[in-house]
Amino acid sequence: MLAVRKARRKLRMGTICSPNPSGTKTSSEVCNADWMASLPPHLHNLPISNLAIPGSHDSFSYWVDEKSPVGPDQTLAIKRLARISLVKKLMKKWSVTQNLTFREQLEAGIRYFDLRVSSKPGDADQEIYFIHGLFGIKVWDGLMEIDSFLTQHPQEIIFLDFNHFYAMDESHHKCLVLRIQEAFGNKLCSACSVESLTLRTLWEKKCQVLIFYHCPFYKQYPFLWPGKKIPAPWANTTSVHKLILFLETTLSERVPRGSFHVSQAILTPRVKTIARGLVGGLKNTLVHRLALIPVSPSRFSRRS
Repeated sequence: MLAVRKARRKLRMGTICSPNPSGTKTSSEVCNADWMASLPPHLHNLPISNLAIPGSHDSFSYWVDEKSPVGPDQTLAIKRLARISLVKKLMKKWSVTQNLTFREQLEAGIRYFDLRVSSKPGDADQEIYFIHGLFGIKVWDGLMEIDSFLTQHPQEIIFLDFNHFYAMDESHHKCLVLRIQEAFGNKLCSACSVESLTLRTLWEKKCQVLIFYHCPFYKQYPFLWPGKKIPAPWANTTSVHKLILFLETTLSERVPRGSFHVSQAILTPRVKTIARGLVGGLKNTLVHRLALIPVSPSRFSRRS
């Protein structure tokens, strides 16, 4: 989160920038928005799985709707409590894990996005929403925001990891996949050998988007990568020490070929953690502690 706050300050000051209209950059510019395009030539032919790529956790949760129903990812007990208006306000403090929009995250250099989606009770149009306790923005709106950035930055590659689905039947999945196709079109990269993917090959094919889909539905579409190709071991701890040990262990044990790897550098609140910091929320209870963690380089890094 500390990195996110710094990124927001840089965005305001203009030091995280888009390229000049001529496509060139001055030596004084630090353009996180085009960091892949700016990598030295000897990295262009390296498998992209060998690059350390920054990512975000619950990437969409910079905004959640406290007026919406509680999401299907919550227990029945929480849903009953949420009938009290104050409960949803408190839930929001623990559901929001980002303070940058998709566009701002992309401009700050984020290229891996952790996505959880759901249908919404009472919606007749089968619209799909991002979800983390409470409903976020429509998936379609997020995809269009991402596609707009990619069109302006044709050498940047992103990873969209759809890893949790709630209240979705086959028709919902078909609707979501159609939205993905409509948003990205030819930018989608078909599933293939991980080792064959380099920046150069992706640039030559004009492919910018890898979609990972943690559901058997992926088998019906060539541009959906199976979830097993991007394992994301989870420490599930509030202890910084245990998290560091977990990250070091999982990095050393990761499969050397055939898949990507996500290092989740996140602390996870337990029930008693939430109870103790109920009013303070996630940011004041855990995030400031996480910002001080020294993490070894990894394939992907999710940060809350």
